[in-house]
Amino acid sequence: MFIDIQGLSKTFRGGFQALNGVEVKVARGEMVALIGASGSGKSTLLRHIAGLMAADPASGHIKVADRTIQNDGRIASDVRVARADIGFVFQQFNLVGRLPVLTNVLSGGLSRMPLWRSCLQVFTPEERAVGLEALARVGIVQHAYKRASALSGGQQQRAAIARTIVQKAKVILADEPIASLDPESARRVMQTLADLNREDGTTVVVSLHQVEMALRFCPRTVALSHGRVVYDGPSQALTANMLHELYGAEADDLLGIRPVKPEPMPPAAEPVAIPAFAALA
Repeated sequence: MFIDIQGLSKTFRGGFQALNGVEVKVARGEMVALIGASGSGKSTLLRHIAGLMAADPASGHIKVADRTIQNDGRIASDVRVARADIGFVFQQFNLVGRLPVLTNVLSGGLSRMPLWRSCLQVFTPEERAVGLEALARVGIVQHAYKRASALSGGQQQRAAIARTIVQKAKVILADEPIASLDPESARRVMQTLADLNREDGTTVVVSLHQVEMALRFCPRTVALSHGRVVYDGPSQALTANMLHELYGAEADDLLGIRPVKPEPMPPAAEPVAIPAFAALA
């Protein structure tokens, strides 16, 4: 398996168990959605796969592309080599706002550059051409020389995805990449990830808060609840009834159903005083 997770548990201070014996396997070239209510463990799982967080002692084994990321609660000593193949797309874009978009995108290739060039951010014409091509693929090459902070949220997220293209990532882990975006921007970001999966064979694992996007773009869904895997199978098999069985009242949020607020009652009419002579008439 391209991503192999076995017996992964994570407990934070105070005793909160974010992950509880998670086991997931992802084949090369799959596009998998992670769904679950807030606090279900989606982001924690992605950070463990990337080697950004260690599991509980004597817990968990994670491999990506046949490289060990961590084992028994210890991150591998050569994890930086493995991370070169893992692109991470954060919810809040993780771009340097004051730098040009192209410079942010080219940072994806820093691990392959000599130290002095990476520190000084000196890029060759060939490297810049690769960065511009990546921006063209995600549809924002016209913004290459703007400050990253000048882009909309959806454009910044696509720039973050372009950075993983420059990185030549074999797997992209996207942590709720559309959570703060409007519907059209969210669709474009998800389409960009789906295009990379289809055209380049990039393995994509994306955490989502709403099932609609999983159904639309991801053939397979892994559902988490309180740190456990409660469903792992075809996205199309996730019916509303099944989600309500798994999540109870929280299913409405995953399905994008918002509670209807009752219309405010109109103010009571002021009583009209009737003159005494009118009452006698």
